[in-house]
Amino acid sequence: MVSKNRYYRCSKISEAKFRQIVRCFALDFTAVSTAELTGTSVRSVNNIFLKIRRRIAESCELESPLQGAVEVDESYFGAHRVRGKRG
Repeated sequence: MVSKNRYYRCSKISEAKFRQIVRCFALDFTAVSTAELTGTSVRSVNNIFLKIRRRIAESCELESPLQGAVEVDESYFGAHRVRGKRG
């Protein structure tokens, strides 16, 4: 059986249409406008956008310098307290 799309398994969306959807994601289009441009359903586009966001999050987690337990001390950030001012 020949697959229509090597990036998105078990899908009826062709590879060319999938690339259009990814391009619209990169250009920050909404799911509704992407669905209108590509001629696919909004539900399918939302599903693809969600999966792309999950993959981006997984990739960021792997590259993050903060992993495991992170220790935080009791430091104050910002301006010092001004006497006489409430709140």
